[in-house]
Amino acid sequence: MTQQGAVLQCYNNELVKCIEDLCIQKEELNKQIQQAEEEKNKLQHEIQVRSEQLECVCETLAQKVASRNELDKILAETEAAYMKILDSSRTLLNVLKKEVGSLKHTPELKSN
Repeated sequence: MTQQGAVLQCYNNELVKCIEDLCIQKEELNKQIQQAEEEKNKLQHEIQVRSEQLECVCETLAQKVASRNELDKILAETEAAYMKILDSSRTLLNVLKKEVGSLKHTPELKSN
């Protein structure tokens, strides 16, 4: 019986050692889970911050695009008006040249 008791004690010692090893593995796994959860929370916070930053940038960009479009419209209208002024100036100059040319052919100007 003593030999059986020794074998049983040996089994018991191995069983206790296995349980202790499993507890150590569980503790290590818990640490890894905690670290992963902390990393996850950190990343979620960063995503939230980046999302808010992206929203601000998108709003600013939309405002700037709208301003640029308004400036494009104003420039187009101004250029069109300026072209009309140039065309009117050219027409006025041509009319003036004709009038001056016709005045040179009048007898009163020839005698002076």
